[in-house]
Amino acid sequence: MALRADWLPALAAFEAAARHQNFAHAAEELHLTASAVSHHVRKLESRLGVSLFQRHARGVALTAQGRQLADAAGTALADVDGVLRSLRLARDDRDRVRITTLHSLTYTWLLPRLPEFTRAHPQIQLSLDTEIALARFDDGGPDLGIRHGAGHWPGLTAHPLMDDSLFPVASPRMPGIERVRTPAQIAELPLIADHARQGWHDWFRAADVHGCKLEERYTFSDTTDAMMAAAQGLGVALARAQIAVPYLRSGQLQRLPGPAMPARWGYYAIYPAHRRLRPAAKTFLDWLLAVDKGDPPPV
Repeated sequence: MALRADWLPALAAFEAAARHQNFAHAAEELHLTASAVSHHVRKLESRLGVSLFQRHARGVALTAQGRQLADAAGTALADVDGVLRSLRLARDDRDRVRITTLHSLTYTWLLPRLPEFTRAHPQIQLSLDTEIALARFDDGGPDLGIRHGAGHWPGLTAHPLMDDSLFPVASPRMPGIERVRTPAQIAELPLIADHARQGWHDWFRAADVHGCKLEERYTFSDTTDAMMAAAQGLGVALARAQIAVPYLRSGQLQRLPGPAMPARWGYYAIYPAHRRLRPAAKTFLDWLLAVDKGDPPPV
């Protein structure tokens, strides 16, 4: 016997009543009256020619046939609900872009520019992950990444975003900072380092300062923490130009004497080479490549 569409309301009412063992509770769940649920169940019993519930003064209880049908109906409706839920999520995810990126770049470079993207594409939702560990671009993972490096990652397509440079910065409130006139004098101050591949030794060579004993008093795994330590007057940090802009603009940090050393690595937008970007992710990538790479707009 083929299942006809007009059986579905009766099966849904029966399944809810079987779960609750109570018509009134089933009615509340389904936004029906208890009499409507009872009507659906009796209609189903009439069509099947069996009793599905034993009715008694304290309520109802499933018969053996009712238990058999309840198990099948519960499984079937749960399967349908799961499919409907996944379809809704797929619809909702159609306009969501998952991005894995660097905390320091997100905080100082990307966030000030995102209002521009949102104004142009209000329907697109963004999820940003700034975990230190490199993300895996597997199913359910990020659509895009922004990474700092040489631009070559196995299995990934890499689009250059921008180059970078490094120079020393310190808080204008740091004691004695006003007396610093040359790069050699910076070597006498407490230095703040991060885990970047280019560091203070590289910069002092570029500044033609040799033979100094360098004291890297503080070392941070994240560039944002190094910049904030410098802003607190703990020492001198070697800032990346793209990261330093808001700190310099706000007056939290000032640039010290010496060259801006070109960075050996730049910033890249990356994604799996084997996978075509979804339209929303392609829209974000196109914007990312075209956005003004200069100073961020005022907040």
